[in-house]
Amino acid sequence: MAAKKLTDYERRRIENIKRNEEMLASLQIQSRISQLSAVTKRPRAQGKSYQRSPQKKQKSNSPVVLRRSLRSQGIPPDSSTASGPKDNFDDNSQPTDKKSPSEPIPISMRDAYNGDIDIPNKKLIETIKGFDDESMDKNCVLGDRIEKGKASGTVNLESLRLEPDNIARIVPGRILNVRFFPTNNVRMVAVGNKYGNIGFWNVDAPQEDGDVIFLYRPHSGPVSGILVDPFSVSKMITSCYGGFIRVMDIEKEMFDLAYMSEHPIFSISQRPHDMKSIYYGEGKGGLGIWDLRAGKSSALWNLHEDRINTIDFTSENCNIMATSSTDGSACIWDLRKVGAHKPKSLQTVFHKRAVHSAYFSHSGRFLATTSIDNNVGVLSGANYEDTSMISHYNHTNRWISSFRGIWGWDDSYIYIGNMERGVDVISVADKKLDFTLRSEHMTAIPCRFDAHQKEVGMLAGATSGGQVYIWTAS
Repeated sequence: MAAKKLTDYERRRIENIKRNEEMLASLQIQSRISQLSAVTKRPRAQGKSYQRSPQKKQKSNSPVVLRRSLRSQGIPPDSSTASGPKDNFDDNSQPTDKKSPSEPIPISMRDAYNGDIDIPNKKLIETIKGFDDESMDKNCVLGDRIEKGKASGTVNLESLRLEPDNIARIVPGRILNVRFFPTNNVRMVAVGNKYGNIGFWNVDAPQEDGDVIFLYRPHSGPVSGILVDPFSVSKMITSCYGGFIRVMDIEKEMFDLAYMSEHPIFSISQRPHDMKSIYYGEGKGGLGIWDLRAGKSSALWNLHEDRINTIDFTSENCNIMATSSTDGSACIWDLRKVGAHKPKSLQTVFHKRAVHSAYFSHSGRFLATTSIDNNVGVLSGANYEDTSMISHYNHTNRWISSFRGIWGWDDSYIYIGNMERGVDVISVADKKLDFTLRSEHMTAIPCRFDAHQKEVGMLAGATSGGQVYIWTAS
């Protein structure tokens, strides 16, 4: 059979292949590849992997005991081991008799203290007993004492600094509330977390003393509020989602039970001129007043359609109250005109999403609201009829407490956290973000804040990791 005639394309292809082979041969590519392969082929190193034994293990003559549960054997459980295996502790040790925070009874500070020895607990008690409120003059009337007790002034934002010594992890988990003790001579911070713990930080205590942070658990649920009596710092009021309101009395060394509800308590507050009554938000929008002296509730109103997140009063008129709610509204009320059946607010501001805070400014002329609709509202005017919305990103994830903007030491600025580990400062006059406090020492997102009542420029920010950062004016 005659050979098939090649086309021009096939002929050029064969010539190109032959030319390329001659070029590779002249460069000695194949020999160099063989040399490299010989060099790179090394014996495999013996790693720490499982090695199969070449020899079979001899079977043991001892019988194999199979573990079977009592249930599979049809045997009823042994009541003596119902609580599980015993730990390797001394059986002669005495069982604990500490009271549970879920019980509706008073709890001693010793029982609530998170520790085996009572020395740190005694140390905190003696420290708080020794507080001397220099600004409190017992000869003054109550209103004058309130005005003298609060520091006011304008802050140079660029002078605020975060020092490494002013950072501490006080409690485990997420902090929901942070509060300065209103004292001049000692800086003390109290925080409450989602586990029911109350933590104290003696900021000025020397580190070599060892005991600067004290942890207690007087509640069984998340701590929803902390109030320190400005005229008797030995008493502190706390509330929790479990429905309890307790009063820590240093003189009695007890967490007394003041009030118990079948509904969660989401917020507490007190009027500036009335330290004997507690205003609390419970359940779906209910607000009550608990009289500490009489030991009973004096009023109960349904003010919102959902939980009340914050309650606040003006310093100028203690009858004017503000509430914020998850129902998307913040309301201003006159307690003298709140009806028992159909309460009517003086002013209401509506947000598109839940409102997590509503706080009056230092003078009471403004009200700042914070909502997760990414707005900070500012109400002003003679009757708070003017409303301005300032854009601010307020979305936090499920592991971070919601942002709540607070006032500083005058009516100029609102301080609020941001998601970039900073503190945003909103100017009320300019109605915009004016400044951001940043520091290389800030390693977490600050969510909840408190401005020291006695020291202008001292700001505490708490995080969801249990840390507290304290900014001070340099």
